[in-house]
Amino acid sequence: MNKVKLQGPVWLASDIHLGPATPATAEAFLGFLDAAADEAAALLLPGDIFDAWIGDDVVQVAPPWLATALQGLKRTAARIPLWLGRGNRDFLIGTDLAHALGAHLLSEPALLETDYGRILLTHGDEYCTDDTAYQQFRTMVRDPRWQAEFLAKSIPERMTMAQQARGESQSANQMKSAEIMDVNAQAVEAAFRTAEVNILVHGHTHRPARHVLEIDGRRCERWVLPDWECDHANPPRGGWLIIDRDGLTPYDLDNA
Repeated sequence: MNKVKLQGPVWLASDIHLGPATPATAEAFLGFLDAAADEAAALLLPGDIFDAWIGDDVVQVAPPWLATALQGLKRTAARIPLWLGRGNRDFLIGTDLAHALGAHLLSEPALLETDYGRILLTHGDEYCTDDTAYQQFRTMVRDPRWQAEFLAKSIPERMTMAQQARGESQSANQMKSAEIMDVNAQAVEAAFRTAEVNILVHGHTHRPARHVLEIDGRRCERWVLPDWECDHANPPRGGWLIIDRDGLTPYDLDNA
């Protein structure tokens, strides 16, 4: 677990799911990046920035939608520190992409030292332990040997495999209960104890909320970041969290 020291207002957003079919979401996200560069001291994106990421070498043949997104991220990183996390859809983001953008990679999880104190930040899928099938898949695709074999394939082969995996995942999720795909209470409690923090921030579940709980006599808070969807949702949704010396404040796209 790496420590990230941050001073000033910190902005966080996750689960943007950028892809070729999300132009309105991309437009909203690019506007968000400009606002963060103007107002934040640092921007952290803990996972699922992209709907899929099949390897950093796709930057060399980036289609227009991706090139535009990467340009926006690079502009932001040139003005304020930008940190990228890996989610369940873009777990193959690596150092090459970070270097190309002038950004930094977040560890899983990361311990933030902010003006408001120590905060644990992660994508959040590791806490969904009731979904055993997904956890088995997660373990497999994070194995260095699996990743090396996957990245050795051609870009078209990887793209086909990613599309097939996404389709299978969507079909499987339709058969799962909402509870199984949410975080497990014991896994969350263990994270609080291991990190010795009172605040945990994550995304992944698409269930934005602030949960207050008591762990070993300590008052703890679990903040869930929202997902972004401005193309196929009515009304559009999306948002972020700001951490400053006064605490944590959520913002939605429609009231920012």
